[in-house]
Amino acid sequence: MLLELDAPGKFDPFLRLLLTHFYFEAKLASHCSRPLESSEPCIFQETPLRLSTQRTMQLQSKYRSKIYRDFRAIGDREWRTIVRYYESCEEQILHLDFEEYFEILDAYTNALFETGAYEKHLLMADAVIEASVMNNVKFFKGEDVFLRTLFKKAASSFQLHDLKQSEHILRELLRIDPYDQQAALFLKKCLRKMHSLLVRQTRAVSILLFLLSALIICVELLVIRPFYPMLDQLVEISRNFIFLLGIVVLAGGDIAHRWQSAHQVDVFVEMLKKRSK
Repeated sequence: MLLELDAPGKFDPFLRLLLTHFYFEAKLASHCSRPLESSEPCIFQETPLRLSTQRTMQLQSKYRSKIYRDFRAIGDREWRTIVRYYESCEEQILHLDFEEYFEILDAYTNALFETGAYEKHLLMADAVIEASVMNNVKFFKGEDVFLRTLFKKAASSFQLHDLKQSEHILRELLRIDPYDQQAALFLKKCLRKMHSLLVRQTRAVSILLFLLSALIICVELLVIRPFYPMLDQLVEISRNFIFLLGIVVLAGGDIAHRWQSAHQVDVFVEMLKKRSK
């Protein structure tokens, strides 16, 4: 039988390898069906044939599907092409091995963020986070995939004006890593965007002062200058003072809000750092 397997041109090399492997397995079964003497060597050893079979299996494990190869042909920053490719081949991508599937899924999710499809990105970010946690994927392409995806999810929420959701995610990121400067700066920006009671009150007061200044100008033009010119300078000083006071109140409220937002984040981060020690 071995002579027939080794006949040139009769079998494909890989098929000949498999058949030869099955032949030795059959020989092993027949050999083990009778008791062995203590001094008789066992034929089931690490032979060159077995080592060759192991190398073949290792090569097969590095095989990449056509879907994956086509995806890798796309440039890393061709975001719209990546989005179109994923959405046109989504059914086949879902049936890939996890390694290939996760890489394409992660690239598609990032492409959604880069192209401004923030609502879709929020949905797919949850899928990336779930897949990374369920399959114990901590780092991917040198980055912490969990933290990176959470940060971009916060950014998408910010772009969609869901500031509460963005604040919540950023606080969770800082609880994980209190030394994340990027998350801390982004949280300050998010809090600045959220208009506090102080900002609303100072803006309301400034608008009232601006309206009062406009009313005084109307009275000055219609009444004071024609009938009471001696009061003209006093009224002019009064309406200028009221207008400038409105500007000061408006600017003061915004400055105080910015300081309050930064101080709130700094206190929160310092508290987390003390807890982590």
